[in-house]
Amino acid sequence: MAELGRSRIGTIGWMDITVADASGLRDFYTAVVGWSPTDVSMGEYNDYSMEAPGTGDATAGVCHARGANADLPSQWLIYIIVADVDKSAASCIANGGTLVTAPRGLADGRFCVIKDPAGAVMALYQEAEQATLG
Repeated sequence: MAELGRSRIGTIGWMDITVADASGLRDFYTAVVGWSPTDVSMGEYNDYSMEAPGTGDATAGVCHARGANADLPSQWLIYIIVADVDKSAASCIANGGTLVTAPRGLADGRFCVIKDPAGAVMALYQEAEQATLG
């Protein structure tokens, strides 16, 4: 996941998609929009960070539906930055949403995947530095 910035709580900080054939989808987006892939090691396989043409800025992720991500829907998943992922997950449930995945670690922070009362799926992301402050 790209560096998100510490003052962006409440904003969309990242997006990725999880699919059975991440390599094929990587090639699709490389051809269609000009993104350049960078391998992201997941141990036994690679997911991909896609970089914008000309800048090298990480723009999105293309991920394999394996391991902890096996049950994620094949759709673009936005990551909304929150101050406290555990509090936000609890608030989701209290306000009629559901947890798709419970809060857990992710590279430089913690995240969970939720479904809002309308059925839309998104991730909530807390940066590591914020986790130590709260």
